[in-house]
Amino acid sequence: MATAERTSELTRYRMLIGGEWVDAASGETFESVNPYLAEPWAAIPEGTAEDVDRAVKAARAAFEGPWGQTTGGERSKLLRRLSTLIAENADELARIETRDNGKLLREMRGQTGLIPDWYDYFAGAADKIDGRVIASDKPNFLVYTRKEPIGVVAAVLPWNSPLLLLTFKLAPALAAGCTFVAKPSEQTPASALAFAELVQEAGFPAGVFNVVTGSTDVVGKALVAHPGVNKVAFTGSTETGIAVAKSAADNLARVTLELGGKSPNIVFADADLEAAANGVVSGIFAATGQTCIAGSRLLVEESAHDALIERLVARANTIKLGDPMEPETEMGPVAYREQLDKVLGLIQAGVDEGAAVACGGRQDPDAGGLFVQPTILTGVRNDMTVAREEIFGPVLSALTFTTEDEAVALANDTRYGLAAGIWTSNVHRAHRVAHRLRAGTIWVNSYRTISYTTPFGGFGMSGIGRENGVDAIDHYTETKAVWVELT
Repeated sequence: MATAERTSELTRYRMLIGGEWVDAASGETFESVNPYLAEPWAAIPEGTAEDVDRAVKAARAAFEGPWGQTTGGERSKLLRRLSTLIAENADELARIETRDNGKLLREMRGQTGLIPDWYDYFAGAADKIDGRVIASDKPNFLVYTRKEPIGVVAAVLPWNSPLLLLTFKLAPALAAGCTFVAKPSEQTPASALAFAELVQEAGFPAGVFNVVTGSTDVVGKALVAHPGVNKVAFTGSTETGIAVAKSAADNLARVTLELGGKSPNIVFADADLEAAANGVVSGIFAATGQTCIAGSRLLVEESAHDALIERLVARANTIKLGDPMEPETEMGPVAYREQLDKVLGLIQAGVDEGAAVACGGRQDPDAGGLFVQPTILTGVRNDMTVAREEIFGPVLSALTFTTEDEAVALANDTRYGLAAGIWTSNVHRAHRVAHRLRAGTIWVNSYRTISYTTPFGGFGMSGIGRENGVDAIDHYTETKAVWVELT
């Protein structure tokens, strides 16, 4: 592969800048560590501000060159070709992501197997981006609008679902006619570099897609602050997202931010408790809880609390921890050492503030590595740290309520607003509560379902803007009004 070669025990990757596979200007590399084996497996270029500048200039040259003149139909064909190549290489991409972040191979296969659908969907939208004729109040003018690509897009990506969350941004950006510079997480940089080869193979012109990697904040800061960037798309923590928005504002670059969450899973006593238990388990323990939409707060009607907790504890105690590459493994490790320490520290904070450990609560003594036991805390109050802060690990905080109004008040009593689940057999209540919750995605008798067709994003400190769905293209275009004098 142009991107990578084996040197000693490590796979050495290169960056894609302006259609060329290059090492960092510094000549230095950093190691990507497999969190299950706790050992390095890849050498990644240690990018610099100079590399960022080269990438942004390459993207600008591509945008102002032939790519900027492509028709929607031409972009559609390239997106479909890319979709085909991703499907053909989905298994290898999934294996790279599992080596990087420790998530289950079967989960990553599920993601990489679905990613082609995003490119097919936005391929279908690429030739349908149009404006409208406006009924002018001035009879001697024809007035119409055009949707034009915003320009150079900078994407700063997280480590939990690297290629899927890159795709949320890249697919609509390419459909709109933008060019792109991606900075993957230092924890999971390899899959974006492998993916870049498929973009090149699909036939996208040089400079349309660029990837710059780095182990520190040097690359990310230089990218979001670069005056040649027109739009910044970021997924990550709320604190970092705020810093990104402030930096981008210096150049009035547009931003979309998909940030943190503390999502409530609300279970009413009239719910199917077995189905609710399945949904709660999936919502918090799938992906080792390392997902922004994790249902980390369980709000359960008091009369159903004991029966539901009994089911949840029984399920949590049977979850098999182990090698994420093995099909029988049900939960993998935390992605890196600092995250492990954060999760364990927040569990201890919950105990210190009065929560009880119903199961789990510590680093697993048998699995080794960076494993946290599936943990359920009961007796949690909504003012406790574990109910306020995003843990990003396999930790469920259980609270109780007695009325519908109390459930809604508890659910909305958070600075976040990314997602929420409602479990009830009462269809009137389901719609009533869904309308009152302040969150960007509401699931009823389900949890953690997303689609390329449906807008995704948050209220409050969970972000700005929406990804997915045809409306996502609006974030990658500018609207131009044209006045034509007729007389």
